[in-house]
Amino acid sequence: MQLKKLCLAALAGLLVWTSAPAADFKFGYVDTERVTREGAPFITILKKLDKEFATRRAEIDRIEKRGKELQNTLARTDLAAADRKSYERELDALDRDYRAKRSELFEDYNQRRNEEFTSILERANRIVKQIAQREQYDLILQDAVYANSRFDLTGKVLKELEK
Repeated sequence: MQLKKLCLAALAGLLVWTSAPAADFKFGYVDTERVTREGAPFITILKKLDKEFATRRAEIDRIEKRGKELQNTLARTDLAAADRKSYERELDALDRDYRAKRSELFEDYNQRRNEEFTSILERANRIVKQIAQREQYDLILQDAVYANSRFDLTGKVLKELEK
């Protein structure tokens, strides 16, 4: 019985001792996906990239439109065999061109986006560190699976990014 009481007392002491420092522990959470989706600098970059790649997108749209026209033409049953063969060759060439240009556009766009986003993400990380130091946070997490909204610092980061 004495041993049981002693163990319970030790356990209670341990709980009090470990919970005391936790009361001073301050942590927060930043949703980087939301920062890149809603942050003014990121939105500006996306608009800039849309303008930069508009001509290439228009060309891909034109190729796609011509491909649909050719498919509709080939769906007709009254085509001569020579014409059908010609349209099929044109459609095959158009399809190869479309796939190549679309893939190239996708790669180039993502590369430019990543280049532009890198500097702003670095700035956002500096802002998070400044908030941590200014408000004396012990830990700030990014991209957690779950975080209670009371720990969310994303709004503060977005406001600082707009400056």
